[in-house]
Amino acid sequence: MQDDKAEATRRNDVLDADHISRCADAKARAFIDLSDRVWGMPELRFEEFRSVEEHIAAMEAEGFRVTRGIAGMKTAFVAQAGEGDVTIGFLGEFDALAELSQEAGITEQRAAEPGANGHGCHHNLLGAASLLAAVALRDALAESGVKARVRYYGCPAEEGGSGKTYMARAGAFDDLDAAFCWHPCVYNAVMSSSTLANIQAYFRFSGRAAHAAMSPQVGRSALDAVELMNVGINYMREHMPSDARVHYAITQTGGISPNVVQASAEGLYLIRAPSLGDVRSLFERLRKIAEGAALMTETKVEMVFDRATSNILPNRTLEEVMHEQFTRLGAPDFDEADFDFADRLRAAALTDDDVRASAEAFGGPADYPKSLHDGILPLPEKPGLLFGSTDVGDVSWVVPTAQCLTATAAIGTPFHAWQTVTQGKLPAAHKAMVTAAKVMAATAARAIANPALLSRAKEELHGRRGGLAYRTPLPKDSEPPIRAGR
Repeated sequence: MQDDKAEATRRNDVLDADHISRCADAKARAFIDLSDRVWGMPELRFEEFRSVEEHIAAMEAEGFRVTRGIAGMKTAFVAQAGEGDVTIGFLGEFDALAELSQEAGITEQRAAEPGANGHGCHHNLLGAASLLAAVALRDALAESGVKARVRYYGCPAEEGGSGKTYMARAGAFDDLDAAFCWHPCVYNAVMSSSTLANIQAYFRFSGRAAHAAMSPQVGRSALDAVELMNVGINYMREHMPSDARVHYAITQTGGISPNVVQASAEGLYLIRAPSLGDVRSLFERLRKIAEGAALMTETKVEMVFDRATSNILPNRTLEEVMHEQFTRLGAPDFDEADFDFADRLRAAALTDDDVRASAEAFGGPADYPKSLHDGILPLPEKPGLLFGSTDVGDVSWVVPTAQCLTATAAIGTPFHAWQTVTQGKLPAAHKAMVTAAKVMAATAARAIANPALLSRAKEELHGRRGGLAYRTPLPKDSEPPIRAGR
């Protein structure tokens, strides 16, 4: 017992936050440059081929062993270094959003390439920081003589593709002892929140075309069916949990000619709720509404599954350690130039409502006196609920998972918007990215140094699952919605 305590003390001494920070600083420039390159090649879900090759090249140059094609996805991979009894994973993303092209470092909306993609969620930073965390931890372990496996998971299609959910179903995270990740944000904090589980599917109606004036009686309108489905959903909203959500987009209208009875139409529907049980229940009600719309219009309806994710299971055991490490390392060290740009962007393109929305979403102060957050939010007394969704949720059901947020953008920046894209290559974003890498790596080092900590984290996960095993939200026969020929 005394030998175990002595070994734990030694590991804590050699794997402290300052050591991790030095290792991250030594490699930071290369991964900042990687982030900027990925910013310049924004690719959509499951099509992140160039971005993945950049990530793989970086990890192979660092001596990591790469396994491609995880869970049958060409843009999913794992990079591993080291050996040992403990296996730590860092989660990275690199997908962009459609039609968000924007020039960098300006305070007005101006597409770099009209109609092109853009990194409106700063996933260019996200993946690069997680890579840096893995490399910094590997280097610190090697210098300290402590053995452990370090993995980077290249996870595709977080934006609307559920890449990690497919990876979880394939067992990619089953042998991890802990997983760490982060997300770009407008505040610095440890995320201690659950998220909304979701299911997304297409409902495709087919009817019978006809001349809308000469023979409307022989037509059966698929577009009418989509509209009636939306009416039914609107009536359902009054009778579903207040923290659930239903979103939709009409993705196919059957044409643009009003004098034709449209024979085909399609809607894409996204159902969210705090638990998978509620999501599944709402989804079944949605299917019945679609069937009713088809009956009313004498059309046919086909449901085509698109994606699903689980809600996050917070892990307070790891989150408390992450908050300690974040506090020790400190917030990003923004300078006068960083604040100047954020001030100008806020004056030109952000509103008081934007600032309030940021504060409400993340529990930050709405009256923070600076345009960039250079503090660290306190850890909430108990986990809350964040009204968004992420496929990190599925990882958190399999392995204890902790996530930090760092301020890559000015307070009030609406993510999934051009204001985010324009800040994605700025020095302030780089500083926040490196901070995130240090926090993740330092927390992982603490977990490696303390086997009892990992045991408590696993016990907490078991309790939050109610003793149940992870059950994928994906249908048994579903495959990632990857375009043919890729």
